Amino acid sequence: MHRSVRRFSRAERLVHQTTLALMVICLATAAAIYFGPLAAAIGRRHLVATVHEWSGILLPAPFLLGLASRALRLDVRRLNRFTSTDTRWLRNAFTRKPHDHLVPGKFNAGQKVFAAWLAGAIVVMVATGLLLWFKFSLSGIPRAGVIAVHDTLAFAILVALAGHAYKAFTTRAGGPGSR
Repeated sequence: MHRSVRRFSRAERLVHQTTLALMVICLATAAAIYFGPLAAAIGRRHLVATVHEWSGILLPAPFLLGLASRALRLDVRRLNRFTSTDTRWLRNAFTRKPHDHLVPGKFNAGQKVFAAWLAGAIVVMVATGLLLWFKFSLSGIPRAGVIAVHDTLAFAILVALAGHAYKAFTTRAGGPGSR
């Protein structure tokens, strides 16, 4: 009989799942706002825009609330520490050399880079979203520039989340980096 070992605590899973739900709501409502045929089919543009804005504003909330969890704080520390093994792991990943012999800690270098990128992306998305919501302009940056950053980053997040989901569903449990 195979015994499963939980990799994440209940609090960590709740933070991850709630963040995912808010991210999916943001992406779905953005699609409903920007794509004409979809917007016409759904209607209620003001309601969809309001749901989009509030789900975006709430995006950092699960993480901030999750910091009450000791397990999440410990994982944040792990994610923020790059070791020599992480450097070799990334070098091997870029040169397509096998890196099965490298035994990372709980997170491999790719997971650490993704977590850092996504954290930064969420900060930029919330900031540009607030600028758009309140119609502010930062140091004379035109509104079109803020929209371009927000929309381009939203597309990058969509691609990154698709890659994250692919790796999550295709990576063998128990392999390197899955502890």
